[in-house]
Amino acid sequence: MTVSVIPLTHPPGSHWFGYYDKWQFSADDTRVLGMRADFDLRMPTPKDEIGIGVIDLADPELTWQSLGHTRAWHWQAGCMLQWIPNSDPECCIWNEIEDGRFRARILEVESGRSRQLPRPVFTLTPDGRGALTIDFHRLEDMRPGYGYYGSVDPNFDVLAPENAGIWRMDLETGAHALILSLAEIAAIPFPGGDISAAKHYFNVLICNPSGTRFLFLHRWRFGKGGFHTRMITANMDGGEVRVVDHSGFTSHLIWRDDRTILAWSRVRGQGDGFYLFVDGAGEPQPIGQAQMPLNGHCTYLPNRAWILNDTYPQGERRWQDLFLYHVPTDSRFDLGPFHAPSAFTGEVRCDLHPRGSRDGSKVVFDSAHGGQGRQMYMVDVSRLLAAR
Repeated sequence: MTVSVIPLTHPPGSHWFGYYDKWQFSADDTRVLGMRADFDLRMPTPKDEIGIGVIDLADPELTWQSLGHTRAWHWQAGCMLQWIPNSDPECCIWNEIEDGRFRARILEVESGRSRQLPRPVFTLTPDGRGALTIDFHRLEDMRPGYGYYGSVDPNFDVLAPENAGIWRMDLETGAHALILSLAEIAAIPFPGGDISAAKHYFNVLICNPSGTRFLFLHRWRFGKGGFHTRMITANMDGGEVRVVDHSGFTSHLIWRDDRTILAWSRVRGQGDGFYLFVDGAGEPQPIGQAQMPLNGHCTYLPNRAWILNDTYPQGERRWQDLFLYHVPTDSRFDLGPFHAPSAFTGEVRCDLHPRGSRDGSKVVFDSAHGGQGRQMYMVDVSRLLAAR
């Protein structure tokens, strides 16, 4: 079964959304959020500002409606733009910088009213009342292309600071507190060796569906070498910390349900692949390794029977695959290969980062395949899902 690819954006400007684990679709699936830059194919500077916008899918012209702007962004994760769950009237949130400090802005889309919060956000709790975040200046120092410019890390020379790590913030009051420090997590023994001389940071925070626990990646690096990773979970107050995957190779991941996590990792005796990890118990189980043999940005559609995924550019023609994997039948359905121009590589690459709609019937992704730079595209997968 073939599907049609619909361009949602076009020049002037480059358009994208970024991370795959955020809600890009509004609660009723009628609008999608996005970001617009006036340039492409270079790293941003602290002075580069991007636009925040929304597209009404019922509009035949798919008109870009401007919502705001920010200088706290990067190509991979953008500005953490996302809809706030259960907000009424419906609100979105993104990160910004003011007076050298990263913050977040909440916008009521219909009225245009907005307010600022004292810290940036990384992920939101499922009830829409809270957020978890990290130190974005440290992230940029440790993994260029993922954090933000414009602010100096006061702990730049500290390997595992006690006053930096994961913060929880109330979206109504702005009250915030450090719930897990880098020093605390770095002190947890690593079976692969002593990591006390490494520099540590956090990335990728995701709450489980009911909002009782969250996962995060603890990463560290010795000098200028490559980074190592372990997946850790904790209660929403930072308690009951569990190292779920200590392989050192955890990559893209998502919660399947409140206790099970789908993640790309390396399991001794089985190799690299996607595995299901149970939070707090059991051995990881391989999943879809014949159909999903490559690392990609994975999410579940709402019924959990389908995994939406992609790949990095492959081969001389640099094809990026976009596909759905049907778990019950171990079947893969390709939505298309998309060419990644050679200029889109490294920190300015354009990952597909596919995002599903709330009802699972549509997929939006970022791509540079169309010859118009970095743009957003949509695929309707409702017929494919209905056929199964």
